[in-house]
Amino acid sequence: MKIPAIIINYNNFLTKKQVIYMEKKEGSYKKRLKILFVSSESAPFAKAGGLGDVLFSLPLALRKLGQDAKIMIPRYATIDPKVYKLETELNNLKVPTDQSKGPYPSLICNVKKYLGGDTAPVYFLENMEYYEKRANVYGYSDDHIRWMLLCRGVLEFLKRSSWVPEIIVCCDWQAGLISNYLKTTYKKDPVLSKIATVFSIHNLYFQGMCDFRFIKESEKDSGHEPLPDFFNPRLVKLNWMLRGITYSDIITTVSPTYAQEILTPEYGEGLDKILNEKRDKIYGILNGINYDYYNPQTTPHIPIHYSSLTIARKRKNKTYLQKKFGLNQGQNTFLIGMVTRFTEQKGFDLLEQIIDPLLKNTTLQLFFNGDGESRYKECIKKMAEKYPQRVGYSMEFDTNLPHLVFAGSDASLIPSKFEPCGITQMQAMRYGSIPIVRKTGGLADTVKSFSPEKNEGQGFVFKDYDSFALFAAVIQANASFRFKKRWRDLIKRAMEKNFSWEKSAEEHIKVFNNLISKK
Repeated sequence: MKIPAIIINYNNFLTKKQVIYMEKKEGSYKKRLKILFVSSESAPFAKAGGLGDVLFSLPLALRKLGQDAKIMIPRYATIDPKVYKLETELNNLKVPTDQSKGPYPSLICNVKKYLGGDTAPVYFLENMEYYEKRANVYGYSDDHIRWMLLCRGVLEFLKRSSWVPEIIVCCDWQAGLISNYLKTTYKKDPVLSKIATVFSIHNLYFQGMCDFRFIKESEKDSGHEPLPDFFNPRLVKLNWMLRGITYSDIITTVSPTYAQEILTPEYGEGLDKILNEKRDKIYGILNGINYDYYNPQTTPHIPIHYSSLTIARKRKNKTYLQKKFGLNQGQNTFLIGMVTRFTEQKGFDLLEQIIDPLLKNTTLQLFFNGDGESRYKECIKKMAEKYPQRVGYSMEFDTNLPHLVFAGSDASLIPSKFEPCGITQMQAMRYGSIPIVRKTGGLADTVKSFSPEKNEGQGFVFKDYDSFALFAAVIQANASFRFKKRWRDLIKRAMEKNFSWEKSAEEHIKVFNNLISKK
């Protein structure tokens, strides 16, 4: 393959690392791929959860490695074109609805674009009724129409676009029908039929507009019936996750262990059979974290900066956290932080059973930061009343506080029932807060259990989803905390783990190139 001269000149547009990710392999070079991520959210424009962070970080990391990655999301009411200086890419895009008899055979959309440089380039699908009048990302009774419009609107836009991706990454069920459309409605289209698809599963539990565990057998979606029109009530009962799995060329999940877990009835959420049929096309790739944003050496959200070489400075952040939230101040008191949603999935049903005896029989402290179910919030408040100066909490929305919790706590508790990837443990380790985790999903892939005999590992891991197993792990961590030199070594190993988005992007590039080579 002849390499263009402009690419050999590393100073022309790309750094040496970025040179179209030209890793030489068996005499050939990997090419620069055009990749479009389609999602319901992407930070900083629209963010309701972790997916928004992924859609900000992963495409940007891919571009830094030379890939031509872009994003497409709806333009919600909260995305101000003037604030973001959006440019018009296409007006009066007619998106067919397949409604043969009715007032809306098509919906009119526009496409805007953002080229600010601080993110990957972003296309925004505009529609007054379904996006521009809606301030929230999710939660509307007609969400099925909104996501159907996104799936088909993306494809209709690409038919008219001068930039056409080789790969579309369809993120979670909201983008699950893109692959379905490509393999049916657009299978003979000269442009779109050439596009490969990746279905990215961030959480298998959410599969569409209803809870498919309780749907009648006669109403279940086989995944093969023709797609209905936008306004057909049947659309609500379609399993969009099933269709994304069925029609996509490959499937990715957010950790290697989760990729294996979803093949089992326990974690497969009713889709383990179809996933096993596709198992040779499933890849598990860990998410990463933003090392510039989560950086104890530079973040403005903690009072004292430190690194893995100046761990002693971390102690002043502990004192600050204790003082700020009314906890007894003391370096020898084991302080556990918990930054999470207060839900059963995050292990709160286990914690609820052991929190009182744990506090009664030890001197440790607990600090909670998050929001969630009333039942668990009440439990935390009662424990704070019963054990004043030992249990603290903040249930207000604050994006800055987690930095202080990680910097000020000795350990972070993450006893999840299931965890596709999880980034809290990575953020905690970045700040030297030792994770106490259940061995599931991404937690199993990122935290190696501490061995005092070998002085290795980065955290404390328990296997069974059981309150006694959780209790034992916390007690082990509390006991290990007394051995200061070993604990300092533990912090150093945790802080020096590499969970960068660059590493994740490199793994994605390998999978994408493998896909293209087989297309």
